[in-house]
Amino acid sequence: MNRQAQGLLLFLIGGALLRASLTDLYLRYVKAGLRPLLIGAGVVLIVAAVATVWYDRRRARSAAPSHHEPWISWLLVVPLFALIVVTPPALGSYAAERTGTALQRPLGYPPLPAGDPVRLTVLDYATRAVYDHGVSLGGRRVGITGFVTLGPGGAPYLTRMVLSCCAADALPVKVGLAGPVPAGLQPDTWLDVVGTYTDRQSKDTVNDAPIPFIDVSQATRVPVPANQYD
Repeated sequence: MNRQAQGLLLFLIGGALLRASLTDLYLRYVKAGLRPLLIGAGVVLIVAAVATVWYDRRRARSAAPSHHEPWISWLLVVPLFALIVVTPPALGSYAAERTGTALQRPLGYPPLPAGDPVRLTVLDYATRAVYDHGVSLGGRRVGITGFVTLGPGGAPYLTRMVLSCCAADALPVKVGLAGPVPAGLQPDTWLDVVGTYTDRQSKDTVNDAPIPFIDVSQATRVPVPANQYD
């Protein structure tokens, strides 16, 4: 692989990064807040590619013939085409049902936003329900959105995969559904749930971690959101 080929590869990688970060595709790989870094990385790679080709063409006339790298180095292109051609699905019920719910005690509980119901993430509701025993929820109606996973005996959980950085470290947070829910729920069905805090809890059969419940007053099937991770 000569310098110009290396420049082309850099350009394609930078272009693929920009394509992913300027659309919703990047949300399949990393947290939403990392978009500016991805855009910056794509721009840097494209600039480096242009500089590499320009420098190689400038010295091409005077330089001695260079030795090409082994052809196997072209295998570096394979992951690139995978990024361009293949859109991986977001992690769903298959991964969540085989991984224990992941809750950690937060440093504090920010004031709830306005609205009725108050919109929270599955993670936010679960931590307030488990570690604050619902005190910071103030008896308000809560709205949360996630996908269905099935617990023991087919009991439905509302679940969301939570990222620390990227999809490789995604872990599920599960909330049990107490009260009226649609019949015949299948795994990976997306639901918007409105309800109130209940002190009911169960244990995750995978890691024995606590799973809080929400007392459901309304549950509605919704389309899959663009960002499926918390």
